[in-house]
Amino acid sequence: MSSSPAPLRLDLTGLKCPLPVLRTRRALRAMSPGAVLEVICTDPMSAIDIPNMVRESGDILREKRAQDVSLFFCIEKAAP
Repeated sequence: MSSSPAPLRLDLTGLKCPLPVLRTRRALRAMSPGAVLEVICTDPMSAIDIPNMVRESGDILREKRAQDVSLFFCIEKAAP
């Protein structure tokens, strides 16, 4: 029985625009299709920027949630 690899976690806490979206984009580019990236950040603009970047790249935003001052994103790398 095989299991999928654990998601890659990217902690961008404390970084301000445009760094969270730029680092998320760079991480996604290096990933294989089907891989999952979990991103945590605190910049309020990320709530808009990261979903827009995911939509433009064709990847899949599986989850977006806020908890206290943190924003969490779960992104699946799509096939090219």
